[in-house]
Amino acid sequence: MTQPVLPRTLVATLLAAALVFPAVLPAQPAAPAALPDLATLKTALTLTEAQVTQITPILDAQTKALAEVTTAQTKADAARNDANTKITALLNDAQKTQFAALGARGGRGGGGRGGRGPVDLGPLPDVHAAIPNTLPGLLGKPLKWVSTGPLVVPINDATHTVQSIKDPTISFIDGKWEIYATAHFTNRATNTVNAFNMVHLSFADWKDAPKAPLYYMDNNPNFTGYKCAPEMFYFTPQKKWYFTFQTQPPVFCTSTTPGDPNSWTKPEPFFAQGTPMPNLPIDFHFIGDGQYMYMFFTGDDGNFYRSRTTYADFPKGFSNPVVAMRGTRNTVFEAGYTYKIKGTDKYLTCVEALGAGRYYRAYVADKLDGEWYPVEGMESVDRPFAGKANISFEPGVEPWSGQVSHGELVRETNDERMVLDPNNLMFLYQGIGDAENKGDYGALPYKLGLLRAVKSN
Repeated sequence: MTQPVLPRTLVATLLAAALVFPAVLPAQPAAPAALPDLATLKTALTLTEAQVTQITPILDAQTKALAEVTTAQTKADAARNDANTKITALLNDAQKTQFAALGARGGRGGGGRGGRGPVDLGPLPDVHAAIPNTLPGLLGKPLKWVSTGPLVVPINDATHTVQSIKDPTISFIDGKWEIYATAHFTNRATNTVNAFNMVHLSFADWKDAPKAPLYYMDNNPNFTGYKCAPEMFYFTPQKKWYFTFQTQPPVFCTSTTPGDPNSWTKPEPFFAQGTPMPNLPIDFHFIGDGQYMYMFFTGDDGNFYRSRTTYADFPKGFSNPVVAMRGTRNTVFEAGYTYKIKGTDKYLTCVEALGAGRYYRAYVADKLDGEWYPVEGMESVDRPFAGKANISFEPGVEPWSGQVSHGELVRETNDERMVLDPNNLMFLYQGIGDAENKGDYGALPYKLGLLRAVKSN
């Protein structure tokens, strides 16, 4: 018997419902506050018998109402839980059949070109409900962030007119902050109009960041054309720095002096042409566990992908990507970053989501090729890992961003392990004011600011 396949629109709707239903459900009406009992009222108010006669039926009616409200709320909670269970079960069975058809819309071999046809993206993981937050340090509390003003802003030079700075990667090296980021600009010297490329800047103290000059990477002949979404890390076994970014497919360069933007080798691809890929792979991020180097990325389709190679074979030998975590564009959109939480055996992935403005959700796993679970209290636009709902601004700084978009957490170490100190959280992010957030995405005037996590009461 042929198993019926759900329409794509229904599957997408159900998946979105399963992932956001608990967060967007209207708040339950509060039960009416109980009045004091009759004996307390008689003592406190010195009631007459006539007044007691009048009050008694009111108290009886309220007692009955309280009981009815409690019963109704219990039934509503049970119905909601049952609905969520059924939705999740439906997705985990029916959507796996449907996903094959969705994936067939076009594997772009090697990331961006190639024939269309079915794409094998591995066995599909289940969609998980949020789990209780048992993380250490500041991660284990409701996160509160305080933002600086804009620290890295568009600065033109003799040939470049830049509209936005975004997608930063950051390392602290030899007493300086080294930042590479995406820039959207026009280069009059090369007749390049509204292009995505990258910039570099360096400074010793955050107060100096707004004055740091930008070096435009397309000044280097090896870095012309479409290049964006960088990540930089030190690969310990080879004693080399790696600089990775998308071209559309992911590429890498190496250097021993990462603060010099002209020291990087010519970009080389990670994947061979024809490697099965989702429709639009973006925002590649790398992390190692001592045995394997993992590449994570999103696919502009609500899914989070994984590939890996051995330490010995890195940067070559990456496996065909598979789906590491499923979602929708409203929950797993882009700009994912994965870290090892210091002092634990847990890994943390933060992924940008779409809601009432862009924000970050958090997921945890016990191993890099394991199942990812959303973290309770960091899984919705109202309770994000980082978003408009949990950021404020430093004294004297006018609120300048209504969202937290593509950024990178400051790591304790610069190496491939991506170790994150849960007691010292800083997040370099791209932000934009609500009034500015309209028109062509590339030209939106994004700037970079720094979030610092603070203890919440």
